[in-house]
Amino acid sequence: MSENLLEIEHLKQYFPVAGSRKTVKAVDDVSFFIRKGETFGLVGESGCGKTTTGRSILRLTEPTAGKIVYDGNVIFDSETGKKADMLPYRRKMQIVFQDPYASLDPRMTVGDIVGEALDIHKLCRTRAERRERILSLLSTVGLNSEHANRYPHEFSGGQRQRIGIARALAVDPEFIVCDEPVSALDVSIQAQVVNMFEDLQKKLGLTYLFIAHDLSIVNHISGRIGVMYLGHLVEMADADEITFHSMHPYTRSLISAVPIADPKIARSSKRIILSGDVPSPVNPPSGCPFRTRCLYADGRCAEENPAFREEKPGHFVACHHLDKLNPADQSES
Repeated sequence: MSENLLEIEHLKQYFPVAGSRKTVKAVDDVSFFIRKGETFGLVGESGCGKTTTGRSILRLTEPTAGKIVYDGNVIFDSETGKKADMLPYRRKMQIVFQDPYASLDPRMTVGDIVGEALDIHKLCRTRAERRERILSLLSTVGLNSEHANRYPHEFSGGQRQRIGIARALAVDPEFIVCDEPVSALDVSIQAQVVNMFEDLQKKLGLTYLFIAHDLSIVNHISGRIGVMYLGHLVEMADADEITFHSMHPYTRSLISAVPIADPKIARSSKRIILSGDVPSPVNPPSGCPFRTRCLYADGRCAEENPAFREEKPGHFVACHHLDKLNPADQSES
């Protein structure tokens, strides 16, 4: 058995543009791994490919190219043409969707929403067993038994997200893609949902891919963090390493944007403001995808895409100018 539950190699997800020969390179050559029982955070701006990466891993959208290995078994490989039947893996891999208002069928009761997965995988022999399992799942996520007969519109956003989590837990999964599960919720509810994810992980031994905008939330819940920009993974390391010893200029700009509670420290801290907007994935810049907004970009950045390599043990980064950004680290090595 492999220590890594999930291994992604050179994942690509391209979408055709209607009425054109061009393609949207939503995910372009992304590689990472997730260990059993850990939470891997994925952060970046809107449109950088985080959600598409999560959906491609579960093969909700079929990847264009790459290799996906789950618990030692290849479930997708573009080189050999292997595409495993996903039905057995649906029990092991689940997703909590971003929008709790759009991801629940308004015509179904909460009991039917949670119980649908039990029916598909034939996990309950009798109606009484099914009912008991549904009530147990609702109790696990902090909902009452009477909620099972209600419809989604009768619940708040936080409660709806709990229903989505209960639905994901119904089949006893090992791995859950949490696709921005708290971005549509207010701050107080965000804390409750994040704490619930942590409690469930300790109780059930779950492995998460946690996708979010908010670097402070991702740093709180994740063991390791990957930073995406325009379909590329630009930096990956342990959460504390990313927060306190980041190497890539884009990661540093994200960290500088995190609000600081102490007014004195907030006034003295320097915000790194990027110029321009995120380029279109239809016409990405040549070479380094970040070069159009980078203070350190030069001719080499326009010609050559930097390799995503390990600069320190467990710390991967893609940048040509690490000597300028991290002179102390370079002199030590």
